[in-house]
Amino acid sequence: QVQLVESGGGLVQAGGSLRLSCVASGIISNVDTVAWSRQAPGKQRELVAAMSGNGRTNYAEAVKGRFTISRDNAKNMVTLQMNSLKPEDTAVYYCNRRLRSGDDYWGQGTQVTVSS
Repeated sequence: QVQLVESGGGLVQAGGSLRLSCVASGIISNVDTVAWSRQAPGKQRELVAAMSGNGRTNYAEAVKGRFTISRDNAKNMVTLQMNSLKPEDTAVYYCNRRLRSGDDYWGQGTQVTVSS
């Protein structure tokens, strides 16, 4: 069993920054793919950023150049640095971890609200 706990959400003005963190516990591996997704009210959940076990990253077009995903395997932590935030970034952000087995685990989500 894997548990993911997110933190770092909150309210920020447009143009500001937030840093989300996700700490994992359980049977995890450095080769797991880690990712952040978000879901705005009335919209489907969408992938924001992902990082494979070899460090390759993938970003949604809407956040390229503004968001950065990183991982600290020693701390079992994944972070999402979000800069130049826009009102349209408002959503619940979820941490996700896909194990080598293909099993997916999700955190409980953390609210990010960007005011204009």
